[in-house]
Amino acid sequence: MRLEFKNLVIMNFIEELRWRGMLHDMTPGIEERIEEGSVVGYIGFDPTAPSMTIGNYVQIMLLHLFQKTGNKPIVLMGGATGRVGDPSGKDKERQLKSAEELDSNLNFQMEQVKKLLDFEGKNAAMIRNNYEFYKEMNVLDFLRDVGKNLTVNYMMSKDSVKNRLESGLSYTEFSYQLLQAYDYLCLLRQDDCVVQMGGSDQWGNITSGTEFIRRNTDQKAYAVTTPLLTKADGSKFGKSEAGNIWLDPKMTSPYKFYQFWLNASDADLPKFLRYFTYKSKEEVEAMETEHADNPNAIKRALAEELTVRVHSQEDFENVKKVTNLLFNSKTSPEELRGMNVASLESVREEIPSFESSSLEFPTDLETVICDHTEIFKSKSEFRRALKGNAISLNKEKQNNAARKVESSDLLQGRFLMIENGKKNKYILEIHN
Repeated sequence: MRLEFKNLVIMNFIEELRWRGMLHDMTPGIEERIEEGSVVGYIGFDPTAPSMTIGNYVQIMLLHLFQKTGNKPIVLMGGATGRVGDPSGKDKERQLKSAEELDSNLNFQMEQVKKLLDFEGKNAAMIRNNYEFYKEMNVLDFLRDVGKNLTVNYMMSKDSVKNRLESGLSYTEFSYQLLQAYDYLCLLRQDDCVVQMGGSDQWGNITSGTEFIRRNTDQKAYAVTTPLLTKADGSKFGKSEAGNIWLDPKMTSPYKFYQFWLNASDADLPKFLRYFTYKSKEEVEAMETEHADNPNAIKRALAEELTVRVHSQEDFENVKKVTNLLFNSKTSPEELRGMNVASLESVREEIPSFESSSLEFPTDLETVICDHTEIFKSKSEFRRALKGNAISLNKEKQNNAARKVESSDLLQGRFLMIENGKKNKYILEIHN
């Protein structure tokens, strides 16, 4: 898939990071090296989860900006390092995943990445798997060729190690920075890669790589890190009250993904906009000026941009349908019937829902609602609501308790939407 990058090429990657607030630290000389011409750079991703999250997407955006400014990005999947565990930012030992689980995660995340970077053209992105660097290497080769090149004193000076000494650090996690350093050397030799990027918590590991290259080659390697993105209240970015915000629609629905951005704090909005929009500096500043008194307009624009990019235009259109259904009483029966299963499942998650595996068709409306839901305390209460013209089935007003409900009434063969008045909406899911 080829992405059309708007706003043309910006000449300096570092300057782009500066105005976006995405530059935390960098090694000397990198800005001058980039000004000399296109360079190759990488970020590593360990596949320890079944999907990437929007926390990972900070680094994907870093690679996008790197590519957009005329450079060539590499996504390094941690088929090897994922088996070891990175101690950076962790207060205790990671629980190791099985090789089968890691491979499954890796393959899925590779497909996610392919949607978010440009893999065609002059600066086409590349994907590498660092397992390829180690699969033919035995432990003696590793100790002799890799372990010999960084002293224990140097490795102990890294915050990722020092912060774990009291709580305990296994040799496995202690060796992680050696693997990351060797990864960098392999990419330098194989792909002429001279820049490694990552979050600020990776500075120790990344600079171990630049030092490793200095000691083993006559070439110069560079490092760039972004600040760790946190919310204004100090909580971790990438999470909601319900947990992680995943890029996989099966784990976080497009509707919930959209709502995450829509519900962002006003205080977080300037930072989120600069980290995640494809818009230029001029466009961002113009948008902020135009909507200075209406931050929700900016949230809606950012939520739409990211939902379309991470999911699809079709998913965004379905998100709008779900939003209208939940918050706009004018949704028509035809619009409701046009909603796909994923959208109806999103609706079910947002309103009270019931399930039934014993409902047989045809069945009268009173039985469906009174025997298979808990909307009303009694049949007499249901009949009063019916007489008051309050009951709707699939957005159609009902006035007959004996009205036969058929299997053809089911939305996508599974759902019935019941309303009691304008504000009380319910979903009944039928399991046959």
